[in-house]
Formats: sequence, C-alpha cells, structure tokens
Amino acid sequence: MAETVIALEDARLVLDGNAGPVEILRGITLDVARGESVGLVGPSGSGKSSLLMLMGGLERATSGRVAALGHDLGAMNEDQLARFRRGNMGIVFQSFHLIATMTALENVAIPLELAGVGDAFERAAAELSAMGLGARMGHYPAQMSGGEQQRVALARAAAVRPAILLADEPTGNLDAATGAVIMDLLFGLRDRHGATLILVTHAPELAVRCDRVVRLSDGRIAGEGLTEVIGTAPAAAGPVRAAGA
Repeated sequence: MAETVIALEDARLVLDGNAGPVEILRGITLDVARGESVGLVGPSGSGKSSLLMLMGGLERATSGRVAALGHDLGAMNEDQLARFRRGNMGIVFQSFHLIATMTALENVAIPLELAGVGDAFERAAAELSAMGLGARMGHYPAQMSGGEQQRVALARAAAVRPAILLADEPTGNLDAATGAVIMDLLFGLRDRHGATLILVTHAPELAVRCDRVVRLSDGRIAGEGLTEVIGTAPAAAGPVRAAGA
C-alpha cells in the first residue's frame, strides 16, 4: 500500500462571521498517497481553498486531525508550522505573491536563504531556467507578464524541492493559452521532483489531468470523479471517505 502523505480525520473548520460562527468545512476525512495528484473541485464556496489551507497548515482545524508527512499540524505552533512548510511544501496561489522590490532571482532565492541553503542563488537560477526564465532573472515583477510572474512563483515553490505541492487556482488570473503552459510546467515540476500535488481548480480540463478528483459541496466531500463538474450526474449525498491508492 502506498505511503500516506496527507491525512485528514473528521476535520472541521469554523470561522467567525458578522452574523456569528460560519461552518466552512463539515467533517473532511481524506487520505492522499505519496506521489499522487489530486484535483479538488466544486462550486464557489464549497470549501476547496479552505481545505487546501488546512493541508498546508495555513488554517487550523477547529476540530479533527490534519497530518502531513506523519506530523500532526494541529500540534505545531506558528513557528514550527512555518519551518515545516519551508522544508517540505511548495505553495502556488492564484495571486502570485511576489515581492515587488526583489528581482525574479531574489524572489526564488529568499526562501532558500531562510532555510540556510548554501547554494540558494545557484538553485534559484536553475529553477528559473527550467521555467524558461533564464533571461528574466534580473527583472522585477512589474516588468514581467502575468504568466512570467506565475512561472517565478512556480520556481519559488519548486526550489525547496518539496515533498508536497499545493496549488490554489494557479491559472485563475491568466488567459487560456498562458494557463495551459503554466499547468504543463506545474505537472512537469511534480514529475521532476516526485512531489505529491493537490490542485484546486474550477476547470474540468485541468482536474482530469490529476490521478484522482475529489468533489466538494457545502463543506463536505460529495464524491470522486468529474460527473458533477461536467453536469452529467448529481453529487453523491453525504460525506464519503476518499482513501489514497
């Protein structure tokens, strides 16, 4: 049986809203195996991004358990979580989150320097070259297109050689052609580093490239597969357990 890299047991997330507590995730139980790619799909507000944030330790489960690489994320303080992410996870968002006052090379190198990597700039340059940005290393974000900025964000995520890649709508701010290139690079990055990939997307054509597709609805896992997304069948009622291969 494949090693489980991410495991959630009855994970729930409740956030404070203007009208009182809002239940965002309603008991998620999900296992993801090492090297697996999983697409998280569902309508807006279904909890996809919140689930990704739990997996990355960027949100804390209100109850239940979230573990990554055998570590209980709920038992870590913020500094421990930051160090764990820095050494084990690469995260790519819809917004690029680049530092405007730093060049592409500096943006990719800074997490490596914080991690104490001796050849931070050499590794950053290699990742930027792999993304086709060898000639843009000295440029600032404002001097690059959206697609180029997302490539820098991918290089930054890849530079730590993460065991886990988390991507939240990475093509959401890009046109279709540029988005397709970014997705090719993202899956190539996964293959190159052997990382486990969790991808949040609204696009069935992107989700279908994953090994497994998990559908969310109203904060619950509604089933697996793309039937609900492409409108050929309703989602299964109630939460189900989605186990890694």
